[in-house]
Amino acid sequence: MAISASQVKELRELTGAGMMDCKSALTATDGDIEAAIDWLRSKGLSKAAKKSGRVAAEGLVGVATGQNRGTVVEVNSETDFVARNQEFQDLVSAIAVAANNSSEKADSMDAEKVNAMPFGDSGMNIGEKITATVATIGENMVLRRAAALEVNQGVVASYIHNGVAQGLGRMGVLVALESAGDRDVLLGLGKQIAMHIAAINPLAISSGDIDPATLARERAVFTEQANASGKPANIVEKMVEGRIRKFYSEVCLLEQVFVIDGENKVGDVIKAAQKDAGADISLTGFIRMALGDGVEKVESDFASEVAAAAGS
Repeated sequence: MAISASQVKELRELTGAGMMDCKSALTATDGDIEAAIDWLRSKGLSKAAKKSGRVAAEGLVGVATGQNRGTVVEVNSETDFVARNQEFQDLVSAIAVAANNSSEKADSMDAEKVNAMPFGDSGMNIGEKITATVATIGENMVLRRAAALEVNQGVVASYIHNGVAQGLGRMGVLVALESAGDRDVLLGLGKQIAMHIAAINPLAISSGDIDPATLARERAVFTEQANASGKPANIVEKMVEGRIRKFYSEVCLLEQVFVIDGENKVGDVIKAAQKDAGADISLTGFIRMALGDGVEKVESDFASEVAAAAGS
């Protein structure tokens, strides 16, 4: 199939590989971007683990916590100017709080359910309130995502990155720590782990939590790379297993080196904190929600738009 310049450009932006390498990868994979990324990785031409998409959506991420529960929501707008609007900020905060105070179970929380929740005493649900706010602010907006964590005993700690106001920013992280230990110790530990998650973006808590399809994909890439070495099959197998272990240490939260001290694994940091907390601590979940993850804004040629407007 014919490979377009836009496809080559997209793959180059995602992988950092050379233009001709990107064209070769797309040709070899019939234009499949995901497969082309793996093709480049197998040839040692790219370190990209997956297509994350160019983050381009605007708006805010809001976080609310209370008791043994925490909720994070993403409300998108057309421009970043709206994120500085007090009415919009108040709306996002109110949505996060309403969702966190609702009776909806944490593991079933999503945007559809939140939109249907009542918005205070306004007589409207959250979806209707967002629609009404669009009319006053004059810009389209949408509740794109919502997620929550809860513990039976312990804390759900939070962290906001690039914050613009209390509980509002461009990224929100929640960390669930199950423990009967000292609440202040747990909250301090949870916030530090949340900061680590914001910086490192782990895929899972431990190796057993990694999606089997993701693991199979990595193993296939590692196997092809090892086979290219020309070494015997038994050596290739050991090479692949070594790279899988390294992969786990890079993407599994408990295996990652803690960014706060740069020395200990996160799992060991949690174990060490048990003494101060006075009880065992188990990290049972985390959520990292960055504004616009996976959303691409349609690119426009401003000069062409101006020219077209002038011509009309």
